[in-house]
Amino acid sequence: MKFFKQKIKYIAFVILFVSSCQTNQNKIVEADVNEISINENELFEEYLAAQWDKDLEDRPIFASLIGDKRFNQDITPNNLEYYQKRISKLQERKQELNAFNFSELNSENKLNYKLLNLNLDNSLEASRYPSYYMSLNQRGGVQSYYETGDRLVYSSKTDYEDWLIRLSKYSDNINNTTSNLKKGLANGYTQPKLVTEQVITQIDNLLSNDLDSHPYLKIFLSANDEYFMNDEKNQLIKDAKELIINKIIPAYQELNTFLKNDYLPKSRDSIGLDSVPNGKEWYEYVARYHTTTDLTPDEIHAIGLSEVKRIRSEMEQIIKDLEWEGDFKSFLNYLRTSPRFYYDNGEDLLNAYLIMAKKIDPLLPKIFKVFPRAPYGVIPIPEESAPFTTTAYYNGPAKGRPGYFYANLYKPESRPKYEIPVLTVHEAVPGHHFQISLAQELENVPTFRKYLSFTAFVEGWGLYSEELGDFIGIYDDPYDKFGQLTYDMWRAIRLVVDTGMHYKGWSRDDAINLFIENTAKSKLDIENEVDRYIAWPGQALAYKIGQLKILELRQKAERVLGDKYDIKDFHHEVLRRGSVPLDILESYINDWISETLNS
Repeated sequence: MKFFKQKIKYIAFVILFVSSCQTNQNKIVEADVNEISINENELFEEYLAAQWDKDLEDRPIFASLIGDKRFNQDITPNNLEYYQKRISKLQERKQELNAFNFSELNSENKLNYKLLNLNLDNSLEASRYPSYYMSLNQRGGVQSYYETGDRLVYSSKTDYEDWLIRLSKYSDNINNTTSNLKKGLANGYTQPKLVTEQVITQIDNLLSNDLDSHPYLKIFLSANDEYFMNDEKNQLIKDAKELIINKIIPAYQELNTFLKNDYLPKSRDSIGLDSVPNGKEWYEYVARYHTTTDLTPDEIHAIGLSEVKRIRSEMEQIIKDLEWEGDFKSFLNYLRTSPRFYYDNGEDLLNAYLIMAKKIDPLLPKIFKVFPRAPYGVIPIPEESAPFTTTAYYNGPAKGRPGYFYANLYKPESRPKYEIPVLTVHEAVPGHHFQISLAQELENVPTFRKYLSFTAFVEGWGLYSEELGDFIGIYDDPYDKFGQLTYDMWRAIRLVVDTGMHYKGWSRDDAINLFIENTAKSKLDIENEVDRYIAWPGQALAYKIGQLKILELRQKAERVLGDKYDIKDFHHEVLRRGSVPLDILESYINDWISETLNS
């Protein structure tokens, strides 16, 4: 509350000062107004810095992931008491933010205010829906915590010791999850059976590991020997084994027994979020949250159907140009089954991704003028989770660690070559690595801005980047272009099936069949994707909605600016503020168009 006290003392001083001065009153008042504005900005920036520290303390894992090791031994608890306290904290922060006079802030701080205010509003609205009752799914949860350890940077013996201390606390979170799921079951909140079954399989796999090859032990086994003296590393490994045997494994066994004996039989047969209490309202919220728009699920569904029709016509034109003698369905079957489109081992598949990344890198100066300083790499998705996850994903860089494009090498015979170019531009460059790294490297902005992640902007940029492959010539092969259209179709279908399953009564088979009829993706990929949407309602809506807005703004800039238009300038303008909601992005692009036109 020190900011309020400072503000009150300062304003009181200004009032007394003005009232005591009778001469040159207008000049004095004008000067004082300027001083108030300066002070308001200074106080606001102090507030932002203090709030960032509080955020990191509340999110210690995130702090470690971005290279801040002050809270390296801590975890975020997941008991119900924590979630209730968090609501009070959010309300208090909202009151503190509202105490600042928005009109007295400069333009940059007005943007900071809007973004922080929106984040708080989103978090407060989200707190109305008990997501902690359904916290486990095949995409993540306490069963995959070991993957966090793989993403941290270890530069000393202390870092490994800190991770062991964290793990000693983590068994409490596994036990809390069991407790939360029990309460959720009693209140009508469960995951669908198919999600629960996949989580059980993941925990079964975790429990079946030999101790010496246990995922929770590998960090310590691979620890850098240079950081240890004498027998210190062996002692660390011994301590880790005891922790795994005595705390981690028993907690997982208790959770798994509950899931198999109680939770799974009582899990819901339905797949949509609309089948849990207040589910339709909940889904309307996640649709607004992930798209940063006021679009309703029905409106999003209609946009998806329109996009499916448009992209289908482009795909059919490619088939015609290839002089394919069969129909659309037979062409898709050819793409799914012909050995020419697949590698027979994961090593060759990974090498193909690496080669594609190196091919793209030197082409990017054609369409960008600012480049991230952070490097990136291409690595496999961990084999424990690969069977249950999607084709690829990205994790951003941190101090001492590059960004990584994770490629799924599980069953390479189901992962076609024609999706390699489009996946690489989305997950690596100029997609997520460009956008996320450039945001983290922003200067003269409060730190929270560097790590903001509005899904529609982040994933919208990733999908928009897929289309940029045309500008740099990586889709010269018609099959690669068909792969790009397949991925564009995939995101259009997402709008239809996500809203369909969670809001309009669609079945899982309805969703799978729409994919099979319109994309060349393998059956395994399609099923994993549909199950992802079931487990993660609304997130899949962001990609296409964000992409369409960025494309709309680019086309407007091209049309209005004519000879003054440069795609490099447009991309710089889109990325130069980091992640923002789509309406704020549109406002800034419109301002840039006007300024460029009048320059």
